[in-house]
Amino acid sequence: MQKNIMRQMQKMQQKMQTDMAKAQKDLEEATVEGTAGGGAVKVVVTGAQEVKSVKISKEAVDPEDVETLEDLVLTAINNGLDKSRELSTQRMGKVASGLGLPPGLGLF
Repeated sequence: MQKNIMRQMQKMQQKMQTDMAKAQKDLEEATVEGTAGGGAVKVVVTGAQEVKSVKISKEAVDPEDVETLEDLVLTAINNGLDKSRELSTQRMGKVASGLGLPPGLGLF
């Protein structure tokens, strides 16, 4: 009986490792968009928190007010990173919920 429990635990651990690796790979490929200034600045961020691109509309560029553009870029990046972390929490939470752990003992 003890061996059976150990075998089941090993199988659960292997499944979790496989599921986690797949979820991490999926996150690396998934993207979210962060915006600021009503879409004047857009960034694309992966689920692994890597900024892939920054787009700035011509209307957002004012040579007399560079500080505002800097603030918009920073806001868009932070918005994208927040969305990326949210996506990561959701996807990894699904893996943890598949383990059948009691409430409060999940990974996230």
